[in-house]
Amino acid sequence: MTTKQIPNVDLTTQANVYFDGKCVSHGFTLADGTEKSVGVVLPSELTINTAAAEIMECVAGACEYKLAGSDHWQTCSAGQSFNITANSSFDIKVAEAFHYICHYG
Repeated sequence: MTTKQIPNVDLTTQANVYFDGKCVSHGFTLADGTEKSVGVVLPSELTINTAAAEIMECVAGACEYKLAGSDHWQTCSAGQSFNITANSSFDIKVAEAFHYICHYG
């Protein structure tokens, strides 16, 4: 299932812009204090480092990703997600805009 809306959030209006604008996100906090971000990765090939564990939920578009320590590329499209461990990284290839929600922890 793809998340379409997230009610009752405290949204950070200033964007986080990474990789010369190829990745843009906005952080938000749920009523229970849970922090997340929502954003887009534009067509590119990037290596993204993580501090916290993350679940990347695809809400539109698609990507190929490869987790740190793996040689295997996998695909993620709308309604799917993938997990990244804390203090790690992943490679991502995007041919069309990849819209996501990042669930931390």
